[in-house]
Amino acid sequence: MGLNTSNLKLETLTSFPARQSLTKSGHCHLRLALDFPRPAGQTPPVSALPAPISDLIAALGQLPGVGPRTAERLALHLVQAEAGQVRQLAAAMVAARERVTACGRCGALTEAQTCGFCADDRRDASLVCVVERAVDVLLLEKTGTFRGRYHVLGGKLSPLNGVEPEDLRIAELENRLASEPIREVILALPTDVEGDATSYYVARRLAPRGVNVTRLAHGLPAGTGLEFADDLTLSRALEGRQSLI
Repeated sequence: MGLNTSNLKLETLTSFPARQSLTKSGHCHLRLALDFPRPAGQTPPVSALPAPISDLIAALGQLPGVGPRTAERLALHLVQAEAGQVRQLAAAMVAARERVTACGRCGALTEAQTCGFCADDRRDASLVCVVERAVDVLLLEKTGTFRGRYHVLGGKLSPLNGVEPEDLRIAELENRLASEPIREVILALPTDVEGDATSYYVARRLAPRGVNVTRLAHGLPAGTGLEFADDLTLSRALEGRQSLI
């Protein structure tokens, strides 16, 4: 339905949000909320949500990947769910936080002092993959192709953020080289500036120990063409080319 712009009226209101509505006659009333100073003695508007729900939304919003709208939906779902279901969720969260810890050897997530990767004698003890975070171990395990062991650095070098070499688990990696039959260290760190700096630093630090230090290959993603790759990706793909025969 077309709008009769000749009957367009502008109203400035201080207590209603901006909105646009149509009357039966087709006239358009545009109401625009302006931020005028609140008169002295006037109380602020009361929140539509109870304080416990607002606190829950704020807490859920601190989780990674959870935006304001998602946090609000989750909070409203939880307060309307069965009490037993909410208690079960809360108990599972508390138990996971209290029982899961870092492996004393590699830093992976585990319930025991030594994780299943380090305790599994079927894994190749001469091959260690170095990752930034414990969650990266799970990502590599999903591929089903790596049968060595892991070492979690716990971060990457970032002088601007105050992360120095002594803040990472590099010394623990050197101790493992002295006590375990490790022949190759694979650096599976991010390819950003900080990740590259960490990779080169670790490689130089491990070089005197005579261990073979490699890093994950960089190149074109599987199933894509050259038109979807940036200049840096193409450059690294050319540098890391391999023989087919």
